[in-house]
Parts: sequence; structure tokens; C-alpha cells
Amino acid sequence: MTDTVGDTTGTAVTALRDLDTSHVSDALDRLGIAGQCLGIMPLDRSFRLAGPAFTVRYVPVGTDPGSVGDYIDDLDPGTVVVLDNAGRMDATVWGDLLTATAARGGIGGTVIDGVCRDSDRALELGYPVYSRGRWMRTGKDRVRVDGYQVPVTAGGVRVEPGDLLLGDADGVVAVPASRADEVIAVAGQIRDAENRIRADVEQGSPLMTARAIAGYHTLQTRTRSAD
Repeated sequence: MTDTVGDTTGTAVTALRDLDTSHVSDALDRLGIAGQCLGIMPLDRSFRLAGPAFTVRYVPVGTDPGSVGDYIDDLDPGTVVVLDNAGRMDATVWGDLLTATAARGGIGGTVIDGVCRDSDRALELGYPVYSRGRWMRTGKDRVRVDGYQVPVTAGGVRVEPGDLLLGDADGVVAVPASRADEVIAVAGQIRDAENRIRADVEQGSPLMTARAIAGYHTLQTRTRSAD
């Protein structure tokens, strides 16, 4: 693997960092894209992440216990690890050693459709972990890796390798790589309109008037192409 995120993706990630998940969520709604990862929240409200997805899918063990995975040393800085553990709350797939290694390697963060453990280490290192919760029981001999860099599900959203993830205090959104520029452009328009409304209100304008001038009530309305 290379040492840095590709130039095109890097430009999109830089633009994404200037947005909040609410801006991107509204843009996804406007464009008819399902990208809001339900129920996956940060361990700490101060956490933020933005970067391209490296995906790992887990399944229950069978007669062959398999492995929970040795992948972390090979990832590019800035990558966001997306772990699909089918929303399981009874077995972890991320803990202390992975957090320490990821933080040292400049990994952008971790998103888990499931639970993590050793949460104090993530807080200590300021490493962004987003999950459905925390619980201490290991996934070893309970789940195994079924695939790397395959389509996965996170909070009901399909995430493919290279899709862009943005996380903040309100949760995580996933942006399809093929539509990243479009989503980011619309999200920027929404952010700028909200900033104008806020400025107008702070100058004494009624909120209803400020919203009407900025076209607020159509900002999230899904666009429809002409037949």
C-alpha cells in the first residue's frame, strides 16, 4: 500500500472536514442517497473523523474458528476502518492493541457496527472510535473475518471500500466515492445558506424571514430529474 491517501480522495477528504454530519446528511437526503449510519456514535463528543473506508466483514465462527484479523499494520494513514460485526453487542472486534497501533500509524478512526472495548485507551489517545456501545467480551472464537475490502453494512448503510466517512458528535455518515464531489458541493451550499440565516438572525432578522430569503425549506428537499 502507499503511505498516503490518493490525491483525488485527499482533496475530497479535506473538503469533507470543513462540513458537519448535519450538512452532509441534508445533502444526502436532497440527492436521494442513504448514508446516515443509524445508532453508531462516538465514544467522546469531541471526536471527529473523515477519510476513505477500509472495510472488514465479520461472521460467526463455524468449525474453523478463523481469525479476528491482522490488517492494521498495512493500512494507509488517514484511512477509516469500517468493521461490520452485524450489530452484535455480545462480542467485540476492536480494543486496546488495535487502538494503540492505529493511533501510532495515523489511522483516521474506526467505525464499528457492533461494540468496542478498552474505551479508556481510545479516550486517552484521542483516537476516534464510533460504535454501537462498549462491552468487554472478546470476539475471539466467536466471530471471524469473512472478507477484507468488501461491501459491508454500517448502521443500515452499505459502505464500499473507498467510500468516504465523516463523523462528529452527532454520529457518522457515509458518502459513496462515486458521488463524493456532488454530495460535498451540495453540503457546502447548505452550510453556507445556514450561515447566512444565522448571521441575519444575529443582526435582528426574524428567523422566518431569514429562512425564506435563503430558501431554507427546500435545502433538504430531494431533487428530481425531469422525465
